[in-house]
Amino acid sequence: MMLPPNSVIGIVGGGQLGRMIGVAASRLGYRVHVFTDRADSSAAQITNRVTVAAYDDLEAMRRFADAVDVVTIEFENLPVEGLHAISGDVPVHPSPDVLAICQDRLAEKRFLQNLDVPTAAFAGVSSAKDLESALAGVPAILKTRRMGYDGKGQVKLDADADPVAVWDELDGREAVLEGFVQFERELSVITARNAAGDMASYVPVENRHEHHILAKTIAPAPISDDQARAAQALAERIAEGLDLVGLLAVEMFQTRDGKILVNELAPRPHNSGHWTLDACLVSQFEQTVRAITGLPLGSPVRFADAEMDNLLGDAAEDWPELIRRPNARLHLYGKTPIRPGRKHGHVTTLRLPPLSR
Repeated sequence: MMLPPNSVIGIVGGGQLGRMIGVAASRLGYRVHVFTDRADSSAAQITNRVTVAAYDDLEAMRRFADAVDVVTIEFENLPVEGLHAISGDVPVHPSPDVLAICQDRLAEKRFLQNLDVPTAAFAGVSSAKDLESALAGVPAILKTRRMGYDGKGQVKLDADADPVAVWDELDGREAVLEGFVQFERELSVITARNAAGDMASYVPVENRHEHHILAKTIAPAPISDDQARAAQALAERIAEGLDLVGLLAVEMFQTRDGKILVNELAPRPHNSGHWTLDACLVSQFEQTVRAITGLPLGSPVRFADAEMDNLLGDAAEDWPELIRRPNARLHLYGKTPIRPGRKHGHVTTLRLPPLSR
């Protein structure tokens, strides 16, 4: 069933993704209620319906659920228990079971393995001894199973790595060891899926990082049509395997011999999909709203090629110059204070002919 206009979409998380989901929801006539642990968060600025509480506050989560018609998330590092507790009272998309897989790197890798999705070689690590045994070859990447993002909780291991010292660097947190991939480029595919099983995928894009943080996305990625179809097919296989309702971002590597390996999953809108706001018939944020409310999925077709640049730290202070660019679309997230490495906005440059007045 389609959720009618004026229904209330609950968004758990107060960041810029929640803000942009909320703006898309408002355009389609929905009301938005944000659950956030910060009253001044980016998402809280765009609605007068806000619950401010810790994400593990079960009573606050129940009150929030009573005030909304459907719940979605804008980041995955959330306590699953609260979402499980309310899922019997209100639809939660993606489901807490999907979230549990995607917030645990080892569970995620095993899930992909069971779907016969190609990944880097991996092994679970629970001790320095495990790490020493798993280090059959180097280089490799050791990642905490939980809570890592933008390069946090990761250590690259070279030939002279000391397993005990590396394990101590992760403070003894359970981890997954992954073989280091010699890749040509990093890719991502964003796929939407609704409760009826309909799917829609955006073109694969290339992502370039600086200091482990996404700096630029190029749409479409400069890969062959066959590689693009293979990448989209992998993303759709994963979305179907998860029985996903909502949006899934699949981060991938294109290896130097042309193969596609899946790296990580994010069951929500993704930084690498921001370009869809300005270059596609339906953005990733509207697609999220459509998927969770039962509306027909929109067309992911792009009407322009694009490059998206994140505005990290004081780069956002260049907004007076950026907003003058004729083919550029500026998005600022309302975050204060400005901090190095913090995502304060993005600018998308469309590859269009010169614009006339």
